[in-house]
Amino acid sequence: MTADESGDANVLRSKRDATRYQILVQIAERQPAVSQQEVADAIGITSQAVSDYLQDLIKQGFVQKHGRGRYEVTKEGVDWLISHTSRLEEYVTHVSEEVIGQVEIETALATSDIEEGQAVSLSMHDGTLQATPGTTGSATAVAVTDADAGSDVGVTDFEGVLDYELGDVTIVSLPRVDNGGSRAADIDRVAELAADADLLAVAGTEALAAARAADREPDLRFGTAEAVREAATRGLDALLLVVETDLAGHTDRLREDNVSYEIVDAAE
Repeated sequence: MTADESGDANVLRSKRDATRYQILVQIAERQPAVSQQEVADAIGITSQAVSDYLQDLIKQGFVQKHGRGRYEVTKEGVDWLISHTSRLEEYVTHVSEEVIGQVEIETALATSDIEEGQAVSLSMHDGTLQATPGTTGSATAVAVTDADAGSDVGVTDFEGVLDYELGDVTIVSLPRVDNGGSRAADIDRVAELAADADLLAVAGTEALAAARAADREPDLRFGTAEAVREAATRGLDALLLVVETDLAGHTDRLREDNVSYEIVDAAE
């Protein structure tokens, strides 16, 4: 591959090639009846410029003319589009993963007023990343936005390790309704476990009934596999009440993400 064919996406380096690329795309979308004025309006050049480019594309064999206002992109033109589109895709991937990805910006909650460019210490509290002015914490960053106390602030240039413990996940498996459902659970035990948890999630109607029997309204009822995993990775202790038929789906997801859990027997 030559330098011009590299991930630099040479179609972007040449205004002429970039315009030809856009015109070919517009013709492919509209063919065979193509209005030069519509193409001009779509890409922001004059109708005369479109006409000049069309003559050139016809000479190169990229476009075939079938009559007044009737054009078609040839196989050679399609091949040219495909090759340049592939390079553009590679370039976009390079920019998004290797360029933009290196300038990571996270969002934190400001504990007090913060100015753009100010050094901050990061901490995890109640499952939320927090930023505090100063560099006394184990993990630091630099604010990229101003923020009032209690509002969101963008931070980057991370250093150190965020010092916090992963949350515990406790799972209570409940039988289906035809095997007793919530009535087969030790509701006092459920209430005791829920009192010690930061977050209560239920998966299944039997689990919802058990939570309400324990006089607790769940924090989560849907998407619990992902939510419980994320809560634990953010330092929250989660209690999951789950119908036995859904248990494997939740435990598999936790194991895949290396989140430890404990299954507690809450049967009467």
